[in-house]
Amino acid sequence: MKLVVRVKLLPTPVQAAALEATLHTCNQAATWAASVAFEKEARRPLELRKHTYAEIRFRWGLGAQAAQHAIKKTCDAYTALKANLRNGRYGRPGSRRHTRASGKPVVFRPQAAQPYDDRMLSWQHEQQTVSIWTTAGRLKNVAFTGQAEQLEVLAAHRRGESDLVFQGGKWFLIATCEIAEAAPNTHPAGFLGVDLGVVNIAVTSDGERHCGRRINRKREQDRKLRSELQKKNTKSARRRAKRHAGKEARRAKDINHKISKRIVAEAERTGRGIALETLTGIRERARLRKPQRTTLHSWPFAQLGAFIAYKAKRAGVPVVYVDPAYTSQECSKCHHTARGNRPSQAVFSCRVCGFVDHADHNASHNIRQRGWMAWVWGARSTAPELTLIT
Repeated sequence: MKLVVRVKLLPTPVQAAALEATLHTCNQAATWAASVAFEKEARRPLELRKHTYAEIRFRWGLGAQAAQHAIKKTCDAYTALKANLRNGRYGRPGSRRHTRASGKPVVFRPQAAQPYDDRMLSWQHEQQTVSIWTTAGRLKNVAFTGQAEQLEVLAAHRRGESDLVFQGGKWFLIATCEIAEAAPNTHPAGFLGVDLGVVNIAVTSDGERHCGRRINRKREQDRKLRSELQKKNTKSARRRAKRHAGKEARRAKDINHKISKRIVAEAERTGRGIALETLTGIRERARLRKPQRTTLHSWPFAQLGAFIAYKAKRAGVPVVYVDPAYTSQECSKCHHTARGNRPSQAVFSCRVCGFVDHADHNASHNIRQRGWMAWVWGARSTAPELTLIT
């Protein structure tokens, strides 16, 4: 399976200037190539290369590999744009957004990421340095750092290209790693059901709750601060807003990593699989009061599901997905289903057998049972092919 590891570069001021100039030059070349691709309708690498390769090398002075990557990056951008247009990301055909997106060439930001292959970038893992190509020449002994686990994975499993990224005033290298999957557990002792929600981000059928109340309060504070800074719109307010940009997303990502790690570790320890609810349409299914809608729509449920899936795949833990319909209204003991079984958000009380439990805990039991039935009827584990380790 593929994992993506991000390590932080520690360049000197001179090295940082060379890296910045390299990104600007490569993205200028890619933007020009994108305009040629748009004009001549040449969206494939071989076809676009005939129109742009020599000019990119002559005008911008890029090396052969850098020129090839600029062309490929342009074609990849048009492929992504085509997929987004087809999937309705920019609205319906003929709408203003759709016409604006499809009616002009792709433009790359001056500091957009630049791919590097092994001819342009070499790693010295023992010294924790890299040798990297720039428009000013080859930079040697550029230091990098990261967590010990990251560096071990990087040294043992790195394969293919790496991306140079400038983000938040810091330099990063994002490397792709190929990791052998653990032998899958084809005879699980049962399944660990996981119910996802807003008040409790995740509740397992073992009774473990990952409460979201404290997290949601902090997120509400962040939203209020962001709103106040936007209304102020002074120079210092914009500077402060920029400093806090992405903070909420990074916190949510860290929480999702921790929750998924605990769930997978428990399933692996007990020899069980994991049953997750299908997340498709979760925002349309949930009926919430207006103050809660922002919380629902801003929490990355798909990211949490992806983290659980890839960690489980790496550990050999099977994962199945089940239909979550009526899991919150169905009694996990007698399976009577009725809206009246859930008198409040936190309480489940069966009208037939009298079973009482926490509503999310009851739902996780239903997901666990449906997961086991799905496995018996031939469902198999799935996981995403690419995940970021930070």
